[in-house]
Amino acid sequence: MAAFEPETNVPRDEFDFEIRPTSDQSFADALRRARDGSRLTVADAIELLTTGSDAPGIDRERKEAVLEAADRRRAEVVGEEVTVVANLNNNVTTACDTGCLFCNFKDSAEQFRADRPDDHPGFTKTPAESREIVAEAVERGIYEVTSVSGLHPAFALDEEHRELLEAVDPADRGTVNYRPPDAYTTDPGTYVEQIEAMSVGDVHVHSMTPEEAAHARRGTDWDYREVYRRLADAGLDSVPGTAAEILVDEVRDVICPAKIDTGEWLAAMEAAADVGLDVTSTIMYGHVENEAHRALHLKRVRDLQDRTGAITEFVPLSFVHPNTPLAENGMVDSGATRSEDELMIAVSRLFLDNIEHIQSSWVKYGDEFGLKLLSCGADDFMGTILSEEITARAGGDFGQYRSFADYDELIRSVGRRPVERSTDYRQREPIRGEPPGPRLGPQADGTPLLDDSA
Repeated sequence: MAAFEPETNVPRDEFDFEIRPTSDQSFADALRRARDGSRLTVADAIELLTTGSDAPGIDRERKEAVLEAADRRRAEVVGEEVTVVANLNNNVTTACDTGCLFCNFKDSAEQFRADRPDDHPGFTKTPAESREIVAEAVERGIYEVTSVSGLHPAFALDEEHRELLEAVDPADRGTVNYRPPDAYTTDPGTYVEQIEAMSVGDVHVHSMTPEEAAHARRGTDWDYREVYRRLADAGLDSVPGTAAEILVDEVRDVICPAKIDTGEWLAAMEAAADVGLDVTSTIMYGHVENEAHRALHLKRVRDLQDRTGAITEFVPLSFVHPNTPLAENGMVDSGATRSEDELMIAVSRLFLDNIEHIQSSWVKYGDEFGLKLLSCGADDFMGTILSEEITARAGGDFGQYRSFADYDELIRSVGRRPVERSTDYRQREPIRGEPPGPRLGPQADGTPLLDDSA
């Protein structure tokens, strides 16, 4: 008799979604197609993610067969290297009124008003402060600065955009979520000014999610191409595919009703690709969605890659539930199970036949389990992220930075080869040295990014 794990996030069944995790495919046929390299269908993905929609729970033997197929595919596609990037997270502001129920990174923008007490835990950085932070990190050897921020009401794309927002009748500015910078204790500047400030030397600037791009065009008739063209001119090099969450609107209507919808997210990503920017892609799973939603999300990402060829990696992000409104409101009582995490990584590898790189996030999974996921189809192990506030504020238990010495030891411990990469994976350098340090950044020379006291 097969062994079943009754592992599921039970509250998901309480939502009356039209899309359910059922299919007319069989698990055996789906696994066969995965093993022989056929392009998988949504029905195939549902069968693999559920280890058979004909029975509840996760069948351990079937799960292991899926993981084995994914690990074999990983070896065929990318070999035994595990890549990492030397990067800094410089999130500009926590001010945001979007109200996403999965997020505890934000702070109400009202708290940042100049006429309010400055007694909240949030922050806003000026462009000058961002430049100072990035410049110091570039000197230490980073290759990339990643910046993902709240939707501060004073943020405008550039001065032209600010003039358009200022022309809106003050009584109507709430409809475009705008207040002038002098209404706040700290002026975040414009998106263009922040990108220019972070463009220190030849550092790679990875910023402006589709949600931020939507904020940067509010109140105008500009399309996303115009937004990303201006940002690229300011120094933007690539776009993080976060804010995707689940690319199915019936789920988005529950967890982030004020965010852009699936069509807008895809349009923004396609526009970024059209102006020559590389993009990444993500899924945030393990909250209210089911396996059919995850499968549809994978299909939409694969279709986007078919159209653009611009996606450099796919990043499954397991929902960290403590301290989030979803948990506080009793809508979830856990995140994804370990088996669901393994299957999400594995099916991503098997389904996304046009995306080479799948990331295992040690921030979400921790070291031990993050390494385990490298045998489930993943080949990238994130980066040094010298600051990581988002997951930590949501209640994540794992660290906020990683040295190359740590990476070297961890990756070699599972018999794989640690390799430093550029953001786009086109440059690679074996991690080496005693102790090892980054070599690809504009000022990197192999000196350790972090000393023993960091």
